Amino acid sequence: MSRVPDLASRIRDAALLEGDFVLSSGERSSFYVDKYLFSTEPHLLADVGDALAAQIPEEVERLAGVELGAVPLVVAAALATGLPYVIVRKSAKEHGSSAGRSIEGNIYPGEKVALIEDVVTTGTQAVKAARNLVAAEIDVVTIVAVLDRREETGEELGGFPFRSLLRMDDLRVVKPH
Repeated sequence: MSRVPDLASRIRDAALLEGDFVLSSGERSSFYVDKYLFSTEPHLLADVGDALAAQIPEEVERLAGVELGAVPLVVAAALATGLPYVIVRKSAKEHGSSAGRSIEGNIYPGEKVALIEDVVTTGTQAVKAARNLVAAEIDVVTIVAVLDRREETGEELGGFPFRSLLRMDDLRVVKPH
C-alpha cells in the first residue's frame, strides 16, 4: 500500500516512545507505541481509517472494534467504508439497558465482520473479542490491526485470519553510525 510508509513515519513520530516499559504481555520493552497518541490526532486517525478500510475484505458487512483503544479506529474505518460497526466489550456491561451484553450496537447472527484492533502484542484481547463474536453466531472474516508487535509472523491470530497495517520493524529507524 503506497500510504503505509508515510503512515509508518507519522505513527512513529506521533506515538513511538523510548524508555523502559512493561507491555500488556508482562514483558519489558525499550520502546512502546502509545496508541492514544496516534488515534487522537484527527488527520492521522482519518488516514489510519482509510488504510484500515483498504484492508477490509469485500464480503464484510459490519466492523467491530475492541474497547477501548480500537473504538476510534473502528469509527474511522466505518466512516471510510460506510459500514456499520459494533464495539466488543472486554467484559459484559453490568448496568443499564444493555446489562449482560458484551457487544454494543446492532449485529445479527450470520453477519460477516472484520474485527479492528489497535496494537497486537500477544493477540489475547483480539482473539477473546473474536471468540465473543463467534459465540454470538457472527462470522469473523478477519482481524485487522494497525500494528503487529508479535515476534512471530503469520496470517492467523488464534485461528482467525489476521493482517496488520504495520509491524514494529516499520516503525524502527535504523540510525546511521
